[in-house]
Amino acid sequence: MPVFKTPFNGYSVKFSPFYESQLAVATSQNFGILGNGRLHVLQLNPTITEITSFDTADGVYDLCWSESHDSLLIAAVADGSLKIYDLSLPPTSNPIRSLHEHAREAHGVDFNTVRKDSFLSASWDDTVKLWTVDRPTSVRTFKEHAYCVYSAAWNPRHADVFASASGDCTVRIWDVREPGSTMILPAHEFEILSCDWNKYDDCIIATASVDKSIKVWDVRNYRVPVAVLNGHGYAVRKVKFSPHKMSAIASCSYDMTVCLWDYMVEDALIGRYDHHTEFAVGVDISVLVEGLLASTGWDELVYVWQHGMDPRAP
Repeated sequence: MPVFKTPFNGYSVKFSPFYESQLAVATSQNFGILGNGRLHVLQLNPTITEITSFDTADGVYDLCWSESHDSLLIAAVADGSLKIYDLSLPPTSNPIRSLHEHAREAHGVDFNTVRKDSFLSASWDDTVKLWTVDRPTSVRTFKEHAYCVYSAAWNPRHADVFASASGDCTVRIWDVREPGSTMILPAHEFEILSCDWNKYDDCIIATASVDKSIKVWDVRNYRVPVAVLNGHGYAVRKVKFSPHKMSAIASCSYDMTVCLWDYMVEDALIGRYDHHTEFAVGVDISVLVEGLLASTGWDELVYVWQHGMDPRAP
């Protein structure tokens, strides 16, 4: 299966929502501690080739594609900025916008898939910010978390609802029409690094933690989780619900593996891939090609493979 070598350490990988053979990777020099960053835009055909790349003065921790313009990408950068790139313009014209309000690292970005006009940024300054692509300042700042916010995720059905995952051991549910969070989920006893909504049931959310577990919650009754998925050996860095199968979840971990789960069955672990040789920190599932996975890690590699195949197979 195709593999791509990045000069820097991988941090995040996302398939394009418009083109089944296009994906982008966020990378950071020196494991993201200090140094430059680069955003790679890649093409599958059938090997992985680079379409273009954009250099940043600081590491790139996350990225998301616009849901309304096939050429727009947003990067979350270690200097706290969010940079918007337009692939239809030459590299010298990019980024088309740099939004700098966060006081610390920008760690996560997520584009609204329902209204398709706005995106969220999660930051180590303990806040989440709401933006639109054409506005130079944020629409709103959500400040309730007591520690770093690592991830924010829009609900796939409700245009105004999102969740945020924080190092304060909570996930908060927000409605942008309300003054404060509408729900606080004390989901783990350790830092929560990632969250994602089920794509078929808008009340189900998954959380991933430093405690090595993934938990699945129903926000209508969150006293006990619907499922607890154990199997990773270290912190779980990202969690992602499948866009094709209601109960399927992909995750990646500092144990260097990517795992696939079905939270509805007793033996929930349905696939484990150990192709990375350093922390696996980015994972995605293609919306356009069923079963197609991508991952990246600190080993400076990007893998794309079909579930059930060996990512390292030629």
